[in-house]
Amino acid sequence: MAFAMRVKVAPNSANLQEARHRTFDFFRAACRSIPSIMDIYNLYDVVSPSQLRSTIAAEIRKNAHITNPNFISVIDMLLFKAIEELSNVTEHAKQRHHIIGQYVVGNQGLVQDAANKDENVSNFLKNFYKTNYF
Repeated sequence: MAFAMRVKVAPNSANLQEARHRTFDFFRAACRSIPSIMDIYNLYDVVSPSQLRSTIAAEIRKNAHITNPNFISVIDMLLFKAIEELSNVTEHAKQRHHIIGQYVVGNQGLVQDAANKDENVSNFLKNFYKTNYF
């Protein structure tokens, strides 16, 4: 029997403080779902729960610069997308390599691994990797 995470879409935040509170609530919910994500995708051999928690925090901090009260709807939209992503991950709508590539290795890791793997890589390929993994 599959357990689906059902999230009720809340109305838009009334103010910046409410949006901030909702963001923290999302972070707590995401952290609570880490053990089941680790089990679903069998991630114990590639990442620890604390590293995954740090990745989630880093993803949230990417948008920490949005503090203008006029952009509360942007914060709500980003939060909705984050809830949707968490729902997709917990409902096993992604495959293991998607999770590893997106949240464990990340774009910069792919570039560094490709550059460090073989020192004889041509400058053309190094530039190609840099420009296509942003």
